[in-house]
Amino acid sequence: MLFFIIALSVVLVVILTAVLKVHPFLSLLFGAFFIGIASGMPLADVVASVNEGFGGLMAGIGLVIVFGTIIGVILEKSGAAYRMAEVVLRFIGEKRPQLAMSIIGFIVSIPVFCDSGFVILSSLKKALAKRAKVAIASMSVALATGLYATHTLVPPTPGPIAAAGNIGAEAYLGTIILIGFVVAIPAVAVGYLWAVKFASKIQVPEDTEKGGLNYEEIVASFGKMPSTFNAFLPILLPIVLIAAGSIANLAGDGGTIASFLSFLGAPTVALLAGVLAALLLLPDYSEKTLSGWIGEGLVAAAPILLITGAGGAFGRVIANSGVAELITAMDFGDFATGSLFLLIPFLIAAALKTAQGSSTAALVITSTLVAPLLPTLGIEGAIPLALVVMAIGAGAMTVSHVNDSFFWVVKEFSGMTITDAYKAQTVATLLQGVTTITVTMLLWFLLV
Repeated sequence: MLFFIIALSVVLVVILTAVLKVHPFLSLLFGAFFIGIASGMPLADVVASVNEGFGGLMAGIGLVIVFGTIIGVILEKSGAAYRMAEVVLRFIGEKRPQLAMSIIGFIVSIPVFCDSGFVILSSLKKALAKRAKVAIASMSVALATGLYATHTLVPPTPGPIAAAGNIGAEAYLGTIILIGFVVAIPAVAVGYLWAVKFASKIQVPEDTEKGGLNYEEIVASFGKMPSTFNAFLPILLPIVLIAAGSIANLAGDGGTIASFLSFLGAPTVALLAGVLAALLLLPDYSEKTLSGWIGEGLVAAAPILLITGAGGAFGRVIANSGVAELITAMDFGDFATGSLFLLIPFLIAAALKTAQGSSTAALVITSTLVAPLLPTLGIEGAIPLALVVMAIGAGAMTVSHVNDSFFWVVKEFSGMTITDAYKAQTVATLLQGVTTITVTMLLWFLLV
């Protein structure tokens, strides 16, 4: 009956979000209270569990999400995202424009949401398509799948951070970032191949239109852009610091240098350092930038924080409902050990993503549902928990269709019909999800 109640609560969240268009924050809170009350928990314990789950998760990753969102806004408004794109284009060469767009998307979506990243780079994508004489749909799918991979797999994007926090892996963000990069590469590769082999056959009206800004005019429209070093620094500095902190923690010698590296590698400190590095990108230090741009980052972070916190409340009520004791008594057979277990979070996340559209919500809800399973099955430590996050991320990218805002952004900014967008974007995300879970299971077999 308890498992039935939990399943019913997930259905309730999906119906509220996807059908009745209730905000995921309220949907998750309603689901949390439904589980607590329906499972027979004392009412005072239900309230305490909701508050504890919301506050506990915010204490671990709340500031990380805020700092990451501020970095993304500054990269977008300062032209740093374009500078990074320009550097990648010079390195890859204009003879391989789809590969360049895939790599640009891979980099930009680490701090910037994939929807925003696609809009920011849309004019560049169209100019390059005309310059290289390739189909705009092909460039769109290459960019979209590059953005999508890191959006669902690599912190400090909020979804993977929330999933890590929910399963108790926030201390292993360095490992999760590293494995996220490794797993995201095949996901980007399959999206690139789909863009070149299939999406290149799709024609949109703009393919035959003349006029519009060329590549040089688009770059010039930004005025004086940041230097290459300053553009990449807000992304690379936190990653380097987190990695150094993880190495220091593994060494565990407790010395002054190791303690200092551990301090710098704490996600909150590392992302704050990224914010300070992003301040170098500001065109001037005025109220417009120091207050306005950062204020926009805070506004953008608010719904992410609320959804993530509500997901923490949802998960804590589940954990306190007695489900852990039931799971302990169950025999999962072959799924209790080995890489086959990863199919459980993958399928749950894929079902949620397909049903309600949001990758972030799928990551949050799935991680709360599987969290009680992990200690019971002996899944602990940096690499196993990182691979669980990858499995959830693989499901959260399977698949993007009409209930996903990203689907409509890709469709509208590329000029594809809905049918063509299904064939190009939806199928590409399906291939990405299947590829990602396959690679994740292989890494489990090799590393765990």
